[in-house]
Amino acid sequence: MGGIGQVLLQKNGEGLGVGGTGAATGANRGEAALFCRRGEGEVLQVLGTRTRFLCAGEATQRAFSLMEVDVPAGFGPPLHRHPWAEGYYILSGAVGFTVDGRQVVASAGDFLYAPALVPHSFCGQSEEPAQMLIFDLPAHAQAFFRAIDREVKSIPADLHKLPALGAEHHLEFL
Repeated sequence: MGGIGQVLLQKNGEGLGVGGTGAATGANRGEAALFCRRGEGEVLQVLGTRTRFLCAGEATQRAFSLMEVDVPAGFGPPLHRHPWAEGYYILSGAVGFTVDGRQVVASAGDFLYAPALVPHSFCGQSEEPAQMLIFDLPAHAQAFFRAIDREVKSIPADLHKLPALGAEHHLEFL
């Protein structure tokens, strides 16, 4: 075994570590490789959606996080903006988006990018819950989503809490 370019994955106390040729790796920067199996990852209830963190921001030194989100018809966040960007990839179903005043319905295989500070919202549009991946860059959404999961238990009764929770996490509802 061995040789130039060979990378080995090995188990360590923090998960999977990367070793190999001596080139700069995530392990050299304090990062560890990550493998998230189906059903693993923190799951939060966020404004009627089921949000599962496949890769939390802590795993990437806050460079990004990745979420799998199930979006039932009629559910999703109201128009808002924040100082981080988000990318959306639709796995199944349909999701209606408003981004910077433009409306589009995205379906399986479609990708949408919302730059930082651009007003945006989304809402499930299909009979069965849509499923999508959301990337936030840099990672910032998880703390806010934890607060929503903890404080907003009933929709619409608890929606009055959104502005204050958003302000605590640098998010503005419009």
